[in-house]
Amino acid sequence: MKSLVDHLSQYAAYHRDPRNIASHFIGIPLIVVAVAVLLSRPEWAAGSLWISPAVIVALFSAWFYLRLELALGVLMTLLMGLSVWAGHVLAAQSTAVWLGSGIGMFVVGWVIQFVGHYYEGRKPAFVDDVSGLIVGPLFVVAELAFLVGLRGDLKAQIEARSGPVERRDLKPSKV
Repeated sequence: MKSLVDHLSQYAAYHRDPRNIASHFIGIPLIVVAVAVLLSRPEWAAGSLWISPAVIVALFSAWFYLRLELALGVLMTLLMGLSVWAGHVLAAQSTAVWLGSGIGMFVVGWVIQFVGHYYEGRKPAFVDDVSGLIVGPLFVVAELAFLVGLRGDLKAQIEARSGPVERRDLKPSKV
């Protein structure tokens, strides 16, 4: 199994432009919540609990994150829980609200992602390795930690493998 540093370094190699990283702070959370919204129907009662495809996906995601590292795994599990909660709130609305919000957030999130990769001049990581779809949210949380001065040890290990975040001119690169 790949380590936390392996996963984040591989993903970071596709994300060295600060504009692309910034786009991920908006795009990825929108996509995660959108998936939770869209997978929150149907719901099945299991005693006093409710189960949906969103809950099942969140549990598998939490297992993945917790296996990589306890601290980030717990944080990711909490964030996934909030996303599923938001998804269930929106799924409880009318079908138009449920689908409109889910599809809308999904499309807007991906548009923002592709704009970021336009500036990066490189395709998204998941194109080469589908695990990028589950590593992306973890990358955003790790980058946020780095931004506020936390996890310098992890940042140093990632940058040793994938290089530092590059300062580039404001002219977009060709994809």
